[in-house]
Amino acid sequence: MTPITHLDLTGFSEREPGVWTDEQGLVLSLHYFDLVPDLPAPLDQPERLRRGLTRFTAAAGAGLMEAVVGEIDTVPAVRQLAKVALTNRPGQVFLGSWTVPRDRCSTVLKIQAAESGMSGLREAVVLDRVGPGDYFQPHPYAPDLELPLPYHVADQEEWDEQFPTHPLSMVRAALRRITPTVVLDDGFKALPPFGVAQPEPVAPTRRRWFRRGR
Repeated sequence: MTPITHLDLTGFSEREPGVWTDEQGLVLSLHYFDLVPDLPAPLDQPERLRRGLTRFTAAAGAGLMEAVVGEIDTVPAVRQLAKVALTNRPGQVFLGSWTVPRDRCSTVLKIQAAESGMSGLREAVVLDRVGPGDYFQPHPYAPDLELPLPYHVADQEEWDEQFPTHPLSMVRAALRRITPTVVLDDGFKALPPFGVAQPEPVAPTRRRWFRRGR
């Protein structure tokens, strides 16, 4: 069950309840958590929120690329893009999500895609163009944090047009297309908003939106 009552699933086929795939290898899934959201800060504290989310993903061995506060069907939400190293072969999984938190629950829309075949081409091309000195950069949300996966400019959106079939580009494009089509249940929208500041934990809690698989 999910408070998301509608979204544009053009090109996707249902694999199992709440999970869809397309011919490009994208996996879209919907989730509902009947628990107080474990976000590290309210959405109206974006700097603290982004730093906490960066710590969450780093502690789980993943890398946060973007965290942006926005809206889903007029309800405040946070969009995240992250990458996780594949465990069985070279390459990475790229994951994008919208988390829509309310006072005592939340819903998540997640889209992910994994590298296949030759991996690292996008990174190699961008590294050659910008040079090593400008390629790796401190993380913009937590420059003092030690990261399991490096933050670099090849993950930035400006390169998506040149690599349209890269999984990160496809995840961004799918989120951009689907987000305006999402409709939330009126009862969910009427719930009290999420807004109580939570302490910043040093490790992610039980609901990891960036898990591989579902």
